[in-house]
Amino acid sequence: MHVFKDKVCIVTGSASGIGLEIVKQLSEYGATVIIADVNMEEAIKVAKEINDRGGKAEAAYVDVTDSGSVEALVNGAADRYGRLDYMFNNAGITVIGDFRDLPLAEIKKVLDINLNGVLHGSHYAYQVMARQGFGHIVNTASGYGLTPGPTHSPYVTSKFGVVGLSECLRYEGADLGIKVSTVCPGYIRTSLVENVRTYNADPKEIVSGIPVKLVEPDNAVRIILREVSRNRAIIKFPSYVGVLTFLYRFMPSLFKRHALKEIRRFRSIRNAGAGKKLSEEAQV
Repeated sequence: MHVFKDKVCIVTGSASGIGLEIVKQLSEYGATVIIADVNMEEAIKVAKEINDRGGKAEAAYVDVTDSGSVEALVNGAADRYGRLDYMFNNAGITVIGDFRDLPLAEIKKVLDINLNGVLHGSHYAYQVMARQGFGHIVNTASGYGLTPGPTHSPYVTSKFGVVGLSECLRYEGADLGIKVSTVCPGYIRTSLVENVRTYNADPKEIVSGIPVKLVEPDNAVRIILREVSRNRAIIKFPSYVGVLTFLYRFMPSLFKRHALKEIRRFRSIRNAGAGKKLSEEAQV
């Protein structure tokens, strides 16, 4: 897509998962990508791979929960390149469990990365873009930012917040030349899903019980970047995300049946005798 050619793009959480695929595809379109991640070793590897293929990439450390770290990332990039065209606030985590089992610290950790991380990135990118008179902020939310998801309460809370923040900024930024898009996908085949963190339930049972086909990362990113290039406000896919959103808003009794089915299924595999224990996979 020519719209990304020669553009300066920051992507947080891009050393792995969906963020990794975003920087790969952006670089193929001719963008300069800044691979911003807390895992600097992996970020450097990704940048090298892109540069070795003839792309333009650099690795940058960022802890999205630290506003000073995000400020340094954004302002540093704008200073080096003279502008910032795209800010992809993508970093995120999740934890699944019955709300009564989830420690408050775990809930706050999800909120800190998923919501505060997007807030920090949006805040500093917005300042730069307001001064320069152009730019596009792309915030990764989820289908769970549009509808509730039992057992996903921390994730849902953070993603509803991301949708609300992004929608406000889209209207506020319109007269300043700032575009804002919110990405609301369903289940994508990434480590966030396949190595899901759970409390009192076997993560393998959680993953095997997902009732829909996982979207492959390359296909997901093609959709995301196509819709970003069109300045789409809410980018939701696959089709079941739209269906569930419709049910939640206009047919609440049907949505309630769906939601109750989900929490009851989880409670059928919940290991109440294990205590409030995080899955071993999640602790690695």
